[in-house]
Amino acid sequence: MEAFDQLLAQAPARIDLAGDLDALATLEAELVGKKSLIAETRRGLGRLPAEERPVVGARVHEVLRSLQELLDHRRSVLERVAEDRLLEQDRVDVSLGGYEPSIGMHHILTQTVDEVVDIFTGLGYRVASGPEVELAWYNFDALNTPPTHPSRLESDTLYVEYGDPSDEMLLRTHTSPMQARYMEQNDPPVYVVVPGRTFRADALDPTHSPVFYQIEGLAVDENITFGDLKGTLAHFAREFFGSERKIRLMPHFFPFTEPSAEMHMSCYACDGSGCRVCSGSGWIELIGCGMVDPNVLDAVGYDSSKLSGFAFGMGAERMAMVRHGINHIKHFYENDIRVLRQFT
Repeated sequence: MEAFDQLLAQAPARIDLAGDLDALATLEAELVGKKSLIAETRRGLGRLPAEERPVVGARVHEVLRSLQELLDHRRSVLERVAEDRLLEQDRVDVSLGGYEPSIGMHHILTQTVDEVVDIFTGLGYRVASGPEVELAWYNFDALNTPPTHPSRLESDTLYVEYGDPSDEMLLRTHTSPMQARYMEQNDPPVYVVVPGRTFRADALDPTHSPVFYQIEGLAVDENITFGDLKGTLAHFAREFFGSERKIRLMPHFFPFTEPSAEMHMSCYACDGSGCRVCSGSGWIELIGCGMVDPNVLDAVGYDSSKLSGFAFGMGAERMAMVRHGINHIKHFYENDIRVLRQFT
């Protein structure tokens, strides 16, 4: 009986100290479980004298009921605490805005091509496209490129079918084949830009890639002069790079234009005074261009005695690198989200 009195005296404080349901379950097993004082006393009732059994049995029942009430009360408190904690963790602030998925964006090369094309469509040019797997006749012969030209070697050009010149097929090395294709299918006048992917057997370095994007331009009409070419490219440079940009045309050679030139633009970084970007010259090489060779007009059935024209070609990667100060062409193809996010 004294042990029961001591147990009841200590139990409330011990039960109140149980900090969670697991601790309470451990204490409950100790107080009223199979190895508790109450269980042992119950098992020993048969060994007591007959007159003591009712008294001890009644005391055991009273102690068990008291302990169970204390345990049940503490359990209800801890269950409420656990539920409140769970509700707090799962709480939703309905005043917050809804989830907004991240918005996609055009790749910087797509942005560049679209902007260049928009400048020329604003001048009345149409947009055309052609096959990436091209006949050698359109890629070379129709563009006045002789069979002995070094660009036709397998070391420079990626051939699909190679051998018979009449049916050689290749991955186009430029978008210029659309000059011949478009003129074959359309009567003059012709004002067209051709954006597209091109392929060459080049090793990857900071400014070259075996796959790159080019934008071809062609204008054929009566009385087109070299001055029209220069004015068109000057307008493009001002629209794309800024109104303060100046251009100059330097003599060059391309098989399908005569005369041919390279367009240089005043350096955006130093305004022409000379810096690391322009290698101290004050100018940046950007575009190949020239007057359409009469042989190209004759090859598609145009009358070269009445018509003239100019053509130009630019690399989209080159335009983007110069405009945004990108130092390696690989950044366009590695899909590094840190790079792409700069051009949202």
